Amino acid sequence: MQTNETDPFLSRDDVVDFDDADVAALARDLAADDILTTAERCFVWVRDEVRHSIDYRTTTLTCAASEVLRHRTGYCYAKSHLLVALLRANGIASGFVYQRLTVEGPNPPYCLHGLVGVFLPEHGLYRVDPRGN
Repeated sequence: MQTNETDPFLSRDDVVDFDDADVAALARDLAADDILTTAERCFVWVRDEVRHSIDYRTTTLTCAASEVLRHRTGYCYAKSHLLVALLRANGIASGFVYQRLTVEGPNPPYCLHGLVGVFLPEHGLYRVDPRGN
């Protein structure tokens, strides 16, 4: 596990709690010999193993990466919190990206969707969406 308090895209906080024992263990399990493979493994794990709260009609509200991992559920932003924690634990710079979505056309109602921006040396900043479905 690598931490860098001077780089906000590699640091931990109360939401990106990659020093939690279970989050750190999962990050180690998903690590590979190269950044691209590690990032892909982390992305696929969160996308496929954490249920989106709306899709599964769960009432558990999660926020911190450790909570998302413990309950294996979360909204898009919560799934993004876990993905960023796994990436940062593996020394991969990452952060949060938000976009405004509409249900029908360009008019309200709007909702906010959370996803992840990850820095991949071969590609630069790359957006990934671990929501699934």
